[in-house]
Amino acid sequence: MEESTMQLVPGRCVGFMTLGCSLHEVLTTIKAEVRLFPRFQLYHDDARPILSPIQLVLPDNGLRLQFDGPDQRLRLIEVLDFTKAKLVYKDVEVFKPADGQAGTATGLTGPRFRHIYDKLLGPTYGGEYISPRFEDANAKGVYNLSYPGIAFNFPVQHSAYSPKKDFISLLSSSATGPATSMAVFSGESWQKARGTLFSAAPPNPRALALAGKGREAGPDEIEQVRIHGEGRIELVRRSSPPFWIILSETTPQDLIMELGAPDSIYRKNDHRLSIHKDRRTSDASDNSAHLTPDDNLDSDHSSVVGTDDEDEWEEDDEAATEAQEREVAAAEHFYNYYHHGLDILISQPTQISPPSPTQERKESDFHEDGELSSQPLNHLTATKVIFHGNIPGSYQFNRHRRSRWTLEHVPSELYRDPLNSEMRFGDISGRLKEVFKPYYESEEEERLQQRGMALNRGWGDSPGSSCELLGGWEDGSGKKSKFASAGSVIVEGDGNPGNVELFGFPGMIFEVLKNGAVSSLTVY
Repeated sequence: MEESTMQLVPGRCVGFMTLGCSLHEVLTTIKAEVRLFPRFQLYHDDARPILSPIQLVLPDNGLRLQFDGPDQRLRLIEVLDFTKAKLVYKDVEVFKPADGQAGTATGLTGPRFRHIYDKLLGPTYGGEYISPRFEDANAKGVYNLSYPGIAFNFPVQHSAYSPKKDFISLLSSSATGPATSMAVFSGESWQKARGTLFSAAPPNPRALALAGKGREAGPDEIEQVRIHGEGRIELVRRSSPPFWIILSETTPQDLIMELGAPDSIYRKNDHRLSIHKDRRTSDASDNSAHLTPDDNLDSDHSSVVGTDDEDEWEEDDEAATEAQEREVAAAEHFYNYYHHGLDILISQPTQISPPSPTQERKESDFHEDGELSSQPLNHLTATKVIFHGNIPGSYQFNRHRRSRWTLEHVPSELYRDPLNSEMRFGDISGRLKEVFKPYYESEEEERLQQRGMALNRGWGDSPGSSCELLGGWEDGSGKKSKFASAGSVIVEGDGNPGNVELFGFPGMIFEVLKNGAVSSLTVY
């Protein structure tokens, strides 16, 4: 069997493309197989990039893949050109032109009903006939013949169709041409599945490595993230119990045990936002509780030279402290989990973020404001988590798979439902401004803290998060990652994908695109 031939499994997959797998997974695989997939086209609604489906077209392979917008999971695989899609079902070719000639040369561009009925799939129930929009002597309708997990469209001479006529006789007659397209989906029939095609729970996991395998294949994938405030983050998983990340307490060993080894580790070296943080004497316990684009961005702690006469032991003590702080700062790094959709900053414990004024808290949740974690200061812990939205058209698109989150700790009097990653930032910020209004001492302080900061991601090395500007990302080959592989095509919406704005609230920083979509959320 040729390498370019793909196995067809109704209701499940075409080749490696499995229903339910993530857009990030499919695109990453396609870009790695340039010879098999020399071009691809990505279509999305620039005004509604999260709520609208995303289409991935492979013009040289005759395929179109459709993903839902909120979760970015594969929902529908369509074969639009049987002459380019080499498919095999149980060792039988789905379409093979007569005498090995090209389909267009013989006039046959798809499988006939008899081939599907006799050689491929066998008997099925009657399908659905769609009449032509305009009736004339040569008008043709479409007959959709459906099996569990797979359906075919046949062109039918409208004058030959009758609801009383047996569909087998109709599709076997000269009034019906070969199939023009095919769909692979999850469901008993196309008629029953199409209404919930983009909203039903997918049967397969997002990761191809986990499809059809047990938990030994790798760490369980994260279904949803629930943010509870004060550095408490709940990762809801597909089949395992939830895993809680407690900022400034959860250790790197905890992360590796529960999430697996990171896909890569990034050492901090970008300080382009450090001008906006308060410069002060190095003090590991003195981090600003007020929001700036980054409360702990600059990992190169500056030592302060004393001007007063000090005892020799005091100077030695200060020098030792500064040396220790520099050593800890130099150890700061990110765990990059592309397949989970998040990055985690590993550094020394920091000040706990303040609670939400409207948060319903248990007695066990209370602690003094500004309290540090129980971990020693020279002990590295998870101190920030960046959740990536993977918004089509954004500069960071396809570096991570999409991560979905809810904010559980900011209910208001009128709205108790959690804010979520599918909402426009205008709706999110309206609620947060209402909730956190008592947190600020004056309206001027509130205005200054909540104004947006412009950031262009299209200049220089590619940054990687809203508050940690990461330098040049590299793929496994050591080459700088590109937006698409050589020869491929990305069809985007309008606007500069590099322009975003940063907005801060206590414990959270939002990176927002011009269309209002949240491209990433940093929790600290």
